[in-house]
Amino acid sequence: MRLILLTALAMAAFAANSVLNRAALTGGGIDPVSFGTVRLISGAAMLVILSTARRRNVTLRGMTRWIGVAALLIYVFAFSLAYQRLDAGLGALILFGCVQITMFAGALVARESVPPLRWLGAGIAFSGLIWLLWPDGGAEVPPLYGMAMAAAGAAWGVYSLAGRGGGDPLAGTAANFVLAAIIAVPLTVAIAVWPGAAALHIHWGGAAMASLSGAVTSGLGYALWYAVLPRLAATTAATAQLSVPIIAMAGGVVMLSEPLTGTFALAAALVLGGVALSILRR
Repeated sequence: MRLILLTALAMAAFAANSVLNRAALTGGGIDPVSFGTVRLISGAAMLVILSTARRRNVTLRGMTRWIGVAALLIYVFAFSLAYQRLDAGLGALILFGCVQITMFAGALVARESVPPLRWLGAGIAFSGLIWLLWPDGGAEVPPLYGMAMAAAGAAWGVYSLAGRGGGDPLAGTAANFVLAAIIAVPLTVAIAVWPGAAALHIHWGGAAMASLSGAVTSGLGYALWYAVLPRLAATTAATAQLSVPIIAMAGGVVMLSEPLTGTFALAAALVLGGVALSILRR
């Protein structure tokens, strides 16, 4: 039960990232590049403070570390760029659909046993998402932004797979964020001064949402996820993340005044039921 509750808390943090990012970009308070950079900086600061307080050794070396850093950078910036044009639900479907595909592929490459019940649960959960987000038989996806969100999903899948064997989750996540922030800051400055590049802008509202996303729902949320991951099979972790679009849509209803429909309720039951079926041993 404790593992289920911790996993649910991590999923809620991931969903909050979608709501915060979408709200900041649609409100015009910040551009996607600045949002991603502020998110990384605030996340790194929070995680270093926590690691220091708990006397954890933050190691910045190692090939696995750089795989995680690269995946984190791709995820953060592709995620923000895609949400310029994709709505929250469609973006979440593409993101976590690609996460699931990447993590299931990683499990097969690692020759991890995938019970039939887990495949069935994943299929039910994914079907619920498709029904919810494409009730009329299809949706227009701008190719560039759809590919950006697909890249974000694949990167998050790689990041999750790398985290399953990463040792101390808090120190590992802190190191990833620190290195990603160190790389992101000069890149953002270069974009800001590059002739012909899109103008970057930061207002206090957008900066506040980016900081909250970085320090709380990203930094603390990812540290929790890294702590939970070693206790989950890769396919179980992938399927659990399919609940995030449902939670994000619920957040949109509360925070962004989006409508709540019967289709939403029934699809949510399918997704959460499929996740539960995948996690159960029998």
